[in-house]
Amino acid sequence: MNNTKITMLYERLCEAVDALKFSLPVTHVYNPLGYAHDGFAQYLAKCPDNPRVVFVGMNPGPWGMAQTGVPFGEVEAVREFLNITHIDITPPENMHPSYTVKGLACTRSEVSGRRLWGLFRERFGSAVEFLREHIVLNYCPLLFIAEGRNFTPDKLKREERVKLFAICDECLRGVVGELGAEYVVGVGSFAERRARESLEGSGVKVVKVLHPSPASPASNQDWAGKVTVQLVESGVWE
Repeated sequence: MNNTKITMLYERLCEAVDALKFSLPVTHVYNPLGYAHDGFAQYLAKCPDNPRVVFVGMNPGPWGMAQTGVPFGEVEAVREFLNITHIDITPPENMHPSYTVKGLACTRSEVSGRRLWGLFRERFGSAVEFLREHIVLNYCPLLFIAEGRNFTPDKLKREERVKLFAICDECLRGVVGELGAEYVVGVGSFAERRARESLEGSGVKVVKVLHPSPASPASNQDWAGKVTVQLVESGVWE
């Protein structure tokens, strides 16, 4: 991708969310668009200027994008499939001891990212082929930790959600509009709802697929097969 407008939209998003304040039970907030910008920039450079399909996830996982800066960026998938082998990381100053940022040296595997990028590897064979018509992004760039656990943005206090979602909606509208995508695929119900609301009236087709998280019982039995059927039935894939 060689699109300075997209870069500017994400720089603006990074600055805007950094200015937000979050109250208890949230104790730690990570913004990989900032400290792992190098990984995100390398990933965007591999992406198409005009993808037909945009996959949108909720927010970074602690062992995925929070480590690499790449959406759903499970370390092995980033290194072996996307062929990003070095990322300059400046870890956040305020890290939870159970969620340290080690970049590509992280030995934990993000199951959601492994499943998602694994599906793309299985269907397309290579990242080059997948990235001809597809891109994977996240709606919210922040990872939240509360009471020692990953805390999803839908659980934030209402006033905090409203401010955060307004910023993320604006970025998603701008990015999808600039990319000119035909489909936006919400990975899970939250991402689909936010995409539908923020892209209402745009003419972009919004569809949903099952989230790959192991927390969902339905995802632990042939997730790839189920999602492939969903994508074919919705017209995203042939």
